[in-house]
Amino acid sequence: MSKDKPLSEVEGIKSRSRLLRGTLAEGLQDLVTGAIADDDTQLSKFHGIYMQDDRDVRAERRKQKLEPAYSFMIRARVPAGLCTPAQWLAMDQLARTHANGSLRLTTRQAFQFHGVIKTKLKATIAGINETLLDTLAACGDVNRNVMATPVAENTRVHAAVADWAQKVSDHLTPRTGAYHEIWLDGEKIVEADSLAVGVAPEAEPIYGSTYLPRKFKMALVIPPSNDVDIFAQDLGFIAIVEQGELAGFNVTVGGGMGMAHGLAETYPRLGDVIGFVAPEDLIAISEAVVTTQRDHGDRSNRKHARLKYTIDDLGLDWFKGEVEARSGVTLAPARPSEFSHRDDPAGWLRDDAGFWHYTVFAENGRVADTESRALMSGLRALAETGIGEFRLTANQNVILSNISDADKPAVEAIIEDYGLEQGVTPLRLNAMACVGFPTCGLAMAESERYLPSLVDRLDDILLRHGLEDEPIVIRMTGCPNGCARPYVAEIGLVGKSADRYNLFLGGGFDGRRLNRLHLESATEEDILQTLEPLIGDFAAERQGDEPFGDFLVRVGHVKPVAAGPQVHQISGATS
Repeated sequence: MSKDKPLSEVEGIKSRSRLLRGTLAEGLQDLVTGAIADDDTQLSKFHGIYMQDDRDVRAERRKQKLEPAYSFMIRARVPAGLCTPAQWLAMDQLARTHANGSLRLTTRQAFQFHGVIKTKLKATIAGINETLLDTLAACGDVNRNVMATPVAENTRVHAAVADWAQKVSDHLTPRTGAYHEIWLDGEKIVEADSLAVGVAPEAEPIYGSTYLPRKFKMALVIPPSNDVDIFAQDLGFIAIVEQGELAGFNVTVGGGMGMAHGLAETYPRLGDVIGFVAPEDLIAISEAVVTTQRDHGDRSNRKHARLKYTIDDLGLDWFKGEVEARSGVTLAPARPSEFSHRDDPAGWLRDDAGFWHYTVFAENGRVADTESRALMSGLRALAETGIGEFRLTANQNVILSNISDADKPAVEAIIEDYGLEQGVTPLRLNAMACVGFPTCGLAMAESERYLPSLVDRLDDILLRHGLEDEPIVIRMTGCPNGCARPYVAEIGLVGKSADRYNLFLGGGFDGRRLNRLHLESATEEDILQTLEPLIGDFAAERQGDEPFGDFLVRVGHVKPVAAGPQVHQISGATS
């Protein structure tokens, strides 16, 4: 695609990088600046690193003729969100010694460290590696952290799905030796030496020397939960369970959230189901989807480079045929599957093997101690017991898992001692925000720091209308890139400028319908004045347990979205 068009600047950076090396190693030795070279900022993403600066102090530092307060965000991959107590303790220690003192749980079941200065990058990444986690391919134009539903009552199915998530993650991890050379002081690979002893030169058998045209996201899900937002993924696998056993997976392709304000040619898209495969075909199908996107994705325009655009340009039937030809797997007709919710289990859940699981709420994924709740210390105390397992969720929480009857009282005591009980409203449990200010360079408005106070005011509205127990899905991002998946929320808020947001309404509660733009550049008061009458109508006119988003569409407050480009078109509320 676009082979007659000039390649984007990033494609040139990747091509010249010597498989992601660039001048990163040399840049780490330059202590005159806290930054790294411009080209290396692109390459560092493949290593799980984003260079950022503190935007709260940017103007003051400029006045003082100082360079920006540079630091780095580091993201660690956690396939399927599975984390041992020892790994949790290591992440906690690294956050307190090398980062800003807090951990952040991401919307892709990964860890993020913020505020790491350049001189501590190697030590932090080495510390992560020592736990048998890594940061390679946590960002960049590659397949990123492979998500999976973190807990299910059927333990055999959960174990099988988590195992496949790990296998696919391993298979699609880049093979370059650059990561070990730069961050772990590994032995450098010299092509001339390899050829001298008859060894093939270093290569990327799946990605090639320029990797993918754009980022790629993958997830596995176990119905009836759609906690990972399977239809928002480039590639998704829906577990089909028959007679209590994993029979295989329905395959979804072409999901993606990002778009740009004012550019109608950019839009979110839900994935299409293209068929069913047996578990043993997952790796072949995954590689075929990735290589098809590698060879046919748009490398001239990064705003048009995601898999969703490749499919819309070339056609779903063509894409399915290409994947079947490359994989050697004929997709069978999709099998029935249903989703009922996207939230994490509340309270204690017991699985069919008799083990207990408890969800610890972490608002917007931030793990830190505050005056009201010793979340970081409490989770550290739980990890120090060595009991069970920690599972990161796509809703930015952590589930304490595999707790026996004998160990449950000890866990309960720590939960109580540190005030880790949920104690929050259903709206807050179903709320999610990206980081936004002050560190994200793309943010146009606040998100993580602002959403809690907005939820307070929305909870007041729900209470006035007798809906305080209603689990409405609300998502906020500081820019239109969609990291918190706002376009599949019942209420989506996307930063437009300081203190102003685009309001999107009508997403499906189960994640199977996009929402639609309802109000542009809205202030907080605009948002509340718009939502209160809609919530009032919902309280008076809903049918049975009808979700808020479905209600808005049914009564005509929001026109349903049939295709991604319609998300931009203001719905034209009828009230």
